[in-house]
Amino acid sequence: MSTKEELPEKELTADEEHFRSADAQSRFDFKKEQKAAFQAEKGLTEETIRVISADKGEPEWMLKRRLRALRMFDAMPMPSGWPGQPDLSEVDVNEIVPYIRPDVETRGGVRDWNELPEEIRDTFDKLGIPEAERNALSGVGAQYESEIVYQNMQEQWEEQGVIFCNMDEAVQEHPDIVKEYFMTKCVPPSDNKFAALHGAIWSGGSFVYVPEGITVEMPVQAYFRMNSEGMGQFEHTLIVAEKGSEVHYIEGCSAPKYGVFNLHSGAVEVFVGEDAHVQYSTVQNWSKNTYNLNTKRAIVEKGGRMEWISGSMGSKSTMLYPATILNGRGASDNHITIAFATADQNIDTGAKVYHNAPETKSTIVSKSISKDGGRTNYRGLVRIAHGAKDAACSVECDALMFDNESQSDTMPHIEIHESDVDVAHEATVGKIGDEDVFYLQSRGLGDDDAKQLIVSGFIEPITNELPIEYAVELNRLVELEMEGSLG
Repeated sequence: MSTKEELPEKELTADEEHFRSADAQSRFDFKKEQKAAFQAEKGLTEETIRVISADKGEPEWMLKRRLRALRMFDAMPMPSGWPGQPDLSEVDVNEIVPYIRPDVETRGGVRDWNELPEEIRDTFDKLGIPEAERNALSGVGAQYESEIVYQNMQEQWEEQGVIFCNMDEAVQEHPDIVKEYFMTKCVPPSDNKFAALHGAIWSGGSFVYVPEGITVEMPVQAYFRMNSEGMGQFEHTLIVAEKGSEVHYIEGCSAPKYGVFNLHSGAVEVFVGEDAHVQYSTVQNWSKNTYNLNTKRAIVEKGGRMEWISGSMGSKSTMLYPATILNGRGASDNHITIAFATADQNIDTGAKVYHNAPETKSTIVSKSISKDGGRTNYRGLVRIAHGAKDAACSVECDALMFDNESQSDTMPHIEIHESDVDVAHEATVGKIGDEDVFYLQSRGLGDDDAKQLIVSGFIEPITNELPIEYAVELNRLVELEMEGSLG
């Protein structure tokens, strides 16, 4: 008989009970009946832009920027001629609903989950956002369709001058900062056709401002959920980290599967001040009828550090190449990415780094997995400008394929305009070896478990950089992809 006192079993919260009983697939694949307070007509016209801007009550200067971006979009051709680029022939902006304002009474979002309509609250409960906020986050934003429906920041950071709000609120409450940074020098609408589309039709997203010398010790998170069939989501994220500050921003994205295509064309702009540090982590799980066409870019000043941690799951096609411009001496950049493609998926991802100053450093680690005929591609650019003496860059691309039908490509482009630099590029492509699987089976694992363990080790560099809750989630998503469970 044991002499130790038995402890009563911990009573689970409703969220914890849900996570115990529900699998990850049900958390992402569910759909809700659409209830909208306002919905724009399909297509993209000047009248559509004016109606959306009026519905938001925007100032005249933002409307002018939208209309200017629309003119650029109309004048630009669709991307074409890129070797191996995803097929975008199905993408027809005239068939997309560009703006849906959810039926939430408080414009700009509420600060209490209980104030949300039941169907929206239930969506984010299933995705685990309230539980994550309670346990591990400094602040949370949640976007449903085209607008933020929930926004909250811990008081200790607000008292230190940290701003974490939705972009629509930032336009109204912090116009001077937004005018200076919004699509002016980091991601201008002239950058590419989908950046122009975004500039015309953007809605929602996050605004983060960290004052000089402030370290936000726990991450802030935004979650973007696309619920309606045939819609587009165009959130804008703007992060400004002043001198000597530090912040970790986490982004999650998902959508249920429908019979027609959806379009996600967001933009991210990050400004890293002198000796500041920003980490941007994202785990995306779009349904496989979604085209994911994003533009993400950071500008880093002297001694600053930018980190991109990215997991790309789902989508029919993805074109995503986070870029960093190292403008100050000693600035640095780190990219760690994982992409997973299964049948009928073309995941075209990569990284871009511009070394514009001496003693700048960058590291790119790209991991990709393809199975059942899926295609992954690393498409990267490293440019070292004249005068960027003692710059250093290391690129490592590793691809893992499950079968002979799958495809993995590596397309690096390296431009060096300075002689005194250190640049290395390494690429490997391989299959899961029969010997490795046999060894693990000899240790008692089944075939599927052995392959899962190999893949878990393969993606370990990215999971090591994520908070534990998100590392577990990423591993589970990869496991579901291997099982063919996610639609």
